[in-house]
Amino acid sequence: MTWLRDLGLGIRFAAAGGREGWARTALTAAGVGLGVAMLLIASSVPHLLDQRSVRDRAREEAPVSRNADVPKSDTTVLRVGAATEFRGRTVDGFLMRAEGARPAVPPGVTAFPGPREMAASPALRDLLTSPEGALLKERLPYRITSTISDAGLLSPNELYFYVGSDTLTPANGGHRLAGYGDGATGEPLPPVLVVLVIMICVVLLAPVAIFIATAARFGGERRDRRLAALRLVGTDIPTTRRIAAGEALFGSVLGLLAGAVFFFVGRRFVGSVEVWDHSAFPSDLTPAAWSAALVALAVPLCAVLVTLTAMRSVVVEPLGVVRHTGSRGRRLWWRLLMPVLGLAVLGLTGRVDDFTPVDPYPIAAGAVLVLVGLALLLPWLIEACVKRLRGGPLPWQLAVRRLQLNSGAATRAVSGITVAVAGAVALQMLFAAVGDEFEAMTGQDPSRAQFHTFSETVTGQAAARTIEAFRSTEGVDRVIGTVETYVTKPGTYKEDEVTPTTSLSIGDCATLKELAEIGSCKEGDVFVVHPRGDKEMSDWVDETARKGKEIELDPTSDPKPGAESARWTLPADARTVTARPGPLGEEQWGIMATVGAIDPRTLPNAQTIAQIKVDEGVKDVSEYVRNTAARIDPAMRVTTLTSVTRDRQYASVQTGLRFGAAATLLFIAASMLVSQLEQLRERKRLLSVLVAFGTSRVTLGWSVLWQTAVPVVIGLLVATAGGLGLGAVMTWMLAKTVTQWWLFLPMAGAGGALVVAVTLLSLPLLWRLMRPDGLRTE
Repeated sequence: MTWLRDLGLGIRFAAAGGREGWARTALTAAGVGLGVAMLLIASSVPHLLDQRSVRDRAREEAPVSRNADVPKSDTTVLRVGAATEFRGRTVDGFLMRAEGARPAVPPGVTAFPGPREMAASPALRDLLTSPEGALLKERLPYRITSTISDAGLLSPNELYFYVGSDTLTPANGGHRLAGYGDGATGEPLPPVLVVLVIMICVVLLAPVAIFIATAARFGGERRDRRLAALRLVGTDIPTTRRIAAGEALFGSVLGLLAGAVFFFVGRRFVGSVEVWDHSAFPSDLTPAAWSAALVALAVPLCAVLVTLTAMRSVVVEPLGVVRHTGSRGRRLWWRLLMPVLGLAVLGLTGRVDDFTPVDPYPIAAGAVLVLVGLALLLPWLIEACVKRLRGGPLPWQLAVRRLQLNSGAATRAVSGITVAVAGAVALQMLFAAVGDEFEAMTGQDPSRAQFHTFSETVTGQAAARTIEAFRSTEGVDRVIGTVETYVTKPGTYKEDEVTPTTSLSIGDCATLKELAEIGSCKEGDVFVVHPRGDKEMSDWVDETARKGKEIELDPTSDPKPGAESARWTLPADARTVTARPGPLGEEQWGIMATVGAIDPRTLPNAQTIAQIKVDEGVKDVSEYVRNTAARIDPAMRVTTLTSVTRDRQYASVQTGLRFGAAATLLFIAASMLVSQLEQLRERKRLLSVLVAFGTSRVTLGWSVLWQTAVPVVIGLLVATAGGLGLGAVMTWMLAKTVTQWWLFLPMAGAGGALVVAVTLLSLPLLWRLMRPDGLRTE
């Protein structure tokens, strides 16, 4: 009962403390509220990812469509992918054709689209109807008849569509499906990515926890003076500590409410926020009940414990607070113990391999011990450094003297950014070390061509026109275009015999020179192309490509009974040459012929392949290329050539890190600003005295900058050293080698930018407080 009475008395002091009391409580509530909002967002991530995965599986084809031949029925649908890109953003979708009266409808779509009708996502609908989407409208010239609801989308800003077709058949690429929905779960993350995810969670949440503890101590100096007055009227020391805890409890409860308000108000706008082409539905941002309850219990408890711990180092006497007369130096040994213990835990955990499941708890515990240990080491270092500073300009002397008298408030403000930067440095080292494992060289050469197009449905005369259409497209410099089919050696073969087969590629001389080392070339030339350094495959090519002999064209076609297959005689003077890697990085061998030797329009079944080099100085040149492809064949595949490909799971984890890093950076900036404003309010009377004695505003402004900058510089040095150490140990755990030691520079620059931003934003309050009338008292 005594505890409850004293806590209640502290709550009354906080609630009835007048203007000053409410200002102090408001700052505490704002600081705690920011942290609570971040914790609620973090606890909502599992639900967000789960709902996104559920919607993703719901719009996949049913497992039966992949595992067996689906017979045609009243509900089956023919479908072919028609994904494209527009100004760097993926526009995903399908061409579809119903095979019966009751076709399976995709999730989020109310009615199956008819021929040349489109069901579009809201974001795609808005883009197509805006002037910015005019080029995309040329590519998707369909009538929008319905809008895909949230159930059929991964995010509110996703560009997605379904288009009805009346020409799609299995022969021209249509794939039959029986329905939608896949209950299978995704592949588990590899152990390396599990470690990265654990580190991301620790790095993003540790600064939040530290700042909540810091916010609970806002207004500490004024609170101590008020507690001294309570001691003067007879209150004992344990009671004063419990009263102080009651004040912190009141501020933290208000912070919980403020955090809930920040979270639920901010959640309404999360759908309009897009980071790296990703966004989320507001309904997905829902914390689990147990995690929300844990936050509601942990935050007030943290505030009470932090206050009681802080009060143990302060002796509140009836005539003042002993801390102001000087305190003994901080001890170093136990501050070093925690990061050393954390590194030991990580070392004892051992190395992570590709086959053993990862236990997340030791890794998380070790990382937390290291990062929190750095925050505990920071006060000792700041105190030790500023104690030795002497002389300098007046603003510098004011800042140094303030830090020498009391560096606690400045240290608490900087501890969050120290932990965040240290964790970010360690994460960047990890990503750099494991990046090679999830990034592979494709062998493609983007300097020779930037796009690759492929179509199975463009044949005959249309195949030749396709290459000419690309060549006449605005911004296209060169097209390496071929019409390709397979040819076989004529004859009758047993069932267990392999029919000698090779490819036939038809193009102009410029194209063939890109694919083989043919030297001189003129229209009418034919070449037999051997792979480089592979005699066995060269002999196999020669089995079919017999000079002066006939070859059978288009063995995959299904001629009418009694009809003769198409044949062509390979010229006896055809030269044998060696293949050259194309822009795709692959060698192509077989028979290559110029258009003068064989007309591609005579091939009844062929594929059109084009590798396109463009002038990248032409605005929207990629859109012109894709529009040309869509006019020729809406299902034509257009891919961008790249020298490096990245694993999707790795890219997803990296995207999550970017999301979290951006949110944490904003949180740190806001928390530092709140802390800076609280410190200025504490020094209101001191600032008024300095102004009354003639100190200029510029001098005080620079002193505020130095008071923030000195602890931040020391904090960044600690963060860099701690982050490099933690990153090296984590890299060792993954059996990798540290590849980049200078990754801390961008993070250090971000920390410096935060100092400048916080100082500039705090100047308006500083100007307002620097008035002589601040000396007035009642």
